Amino acid sequence: MDTKPINTLAYKISIGVLLAIIAVMAWMLVNQKKEIIVREKDSDNVQIDLQGQLDSLLAEHERVKVSYGELSNSLSERDSIINVKANEIKKLLGSKAELAVVKRKLAQLQQITQVYETQIDSLFTVNRKLKAENDKIKIDYNLEQQKTNDLSKDKQALNEKITGASVLKAYKISAIAYKSKGVDKEKETDKASRADKIKVCFTVSENKLVSSGYKRFFVRIARPDNVILTRGPAYTFQFLGQTLQFSAMETLNYEGDAADVCTYFERPANGTELSKGRYVVSVFTEDREIGQTSFELK
Repeated sequence: MDTKPINTLAYKISIGVLLAIIAVMAWMLVNQKKEIIVREKDSDNVQIDLQGQLDSLLAEHERVKVSYGELSNSLSERDSIINVKANEIKKLLGSKAELAVVKRKLAQLQQITQVYETQIDSLFTVNRKLKAENDKIKIDYNLEQQKTNDLSKDKQALNEKITGASVLKAYKISAIAYKSKGVDKEKETDKASRADKIKVCFTVSENKLVSSGYKRFFVRIARPDNVILTRGPAYTFQFLGQTLQFSAMETLNYEGDAADVCTYFERPANGTELSKGRYVVSVFTEDREIGQTSFELK
C-alpha cells in the first residue's frame, strides 16, 4: 500500500504554534499569579492600615473619656454603641471580609466618635458654666450671710450698749452698826456684842434710759461665815430664777434722777449676837446686783 509522505514543514509549523501557545499561556499564568500575590499584599496592607485607624480611633476615644473624667458617665449609652461597632469591625477584619464593608463601617464609627466628642465637650462647657454660676451664687450667698452676721453683731452690740446703759447703779454705799438706846435713840458702834442694828445707805444713780416707777432694792448682809442676816423665812426675793434671802428692803419711786436710799437690818430680840469679823453688804434690784461694800465688827 502506498503512503503519502508527511508534510514536514506543516508539522513543524504546527508544533511551533503549539509551543508558542503554551509559552503564552505559561506567561499569562505567571503574570496572573503575580497579580494575585500583589492584590493579596495590597489587601493585607489595606487591612493593616484599617486596623491601625481603628486602634487610633479607639485610643483617642479613651483619651477623651479619661480627660473628661466622671462627666463621660453621662454618655455611657453612646460609649456602649462605639464599643459594639468597634468589636464588629474587629471581627470583620479577622474574617477577611470585604474591605469596602470595613471601610464603610469604620467611617460610620468615626462619625459616631466625633459626635461623642462634640457632645461631651458641650456638656463640659455647660457644666463649667453652671459651676461658675454656682460658685458665684455661693460667694454672693456667703457675702450676704456675712453682711447679715455683721448686722446681727452690730445690732447685738447696740442692744448690749443700750441694755448696759439702761441699768441702775448704786454708789456711795455705807454700812454702819448701831446700838439701840431707847425709842428713836441709837449709837454707832464697831463692837459685835453691842450691835443690834445695821444701817445701809446708798445713792441710786441718775439714768434717763431706765423706765420710771416704783423700784425695789434688796440689801443682803453676809456674816463672816457667809450666812445672810435675815429676820425670817419670808425675807426672800426672786433673782434670775433663784430664791435669795435678803436682810432689808426699800422701795423707791424712781423718776430717772439720782436718789438717796437708806434701810435698816434689826437683829431679832431673841436672835444671837453678831459675830466678830468682816461683813459684806450687797445691793440688788430684781434683775441685777448694783453695788457692794463691807464693814468690820470687833
